[in-house]
Amino acid sequence: MNLDTIDKTNLPRHLAIIMDGNGRWAKQQGFLRAFGHENGTKSVKETIESCAKIGIEYLTLYAFSTENWNRPKLEIETLMKILINSLKKELSTLQKNDIKLNAIGNLEKLPKSAQKELLDVIEKTKNNTRLTLTLALSYSSREELINAVRIISNKVKNNIISIDTIDDSIINEHLYTQNLPDVDLLIRTSGEHRISNFLLWQIAYAELYFTNVLWPDFKEKDLYEAIISYQKRERRFGKTSEQIK
Repeated sequence: MNLDTIDKTNLPRHLAIIMDGNGRWAKQQGFLRAFGHENGTKSVKETIESCAKIGIEYLTLYAFSTENWNRPKLEIETLMKILINSLKKELSTLQKNDIKLNAIGNLEKLPKSAQKELLDVIEKTKNNTRLTLTLALSYSSREELINAVRIISNKVKNNIISIDTIDDSIINEHLYTQNLPDVDLLIRTSGEHRISNFLLWQIAYAELYFTNVLWPDFKEKDLYEAIISYQKRERRFGKTSEQIK
């Protein structure tokens, strides 16, 4: 499978990925979970570069959920170190490929060192236009929605917004993803068939693709297989097949 098999006129504009299976992959190799996380960064890099190459505009990666804070302290520390090192190491790759970095989630919960590195790379890549890469860090979709409801409620209370004007666009404007389009294709690796509190509002009309491949083994060909599956589907958005032709 190669680039020629992809129909570039029918790409998902916004691709989101739940990167799952690092721990299980490491266990299969007889190593600690940290080894799986480290090898998972190779798949991250390959996926980002492949998306940029074929012309996907937005890529959102579920890198660390709010629930992940409940993992063992050593694993959390390892994940944060990997995040910092990856940001430092891959800045040149982002610049070379004209990729803009973005981040969503409760970023204040991240270690100060991680926040600093993250904001530095975001600033340095802010004018890149080929692909917007969003990292979901310390992210919870329910928390995001609760936060949006609180802000909107406060604006209604203070007569900034009329309750009668609240619609999809108003809610979108108050989400972490306010500058991103809805997700077209959601991929989850490792054989799990769950959304796991990821972009619940934004995937309302997304196509879902599940693969048994563990994240460290997820390569360019696996990405292409997901996109080809997406391209074979008919997206009706509630209409009939005849209406969309």
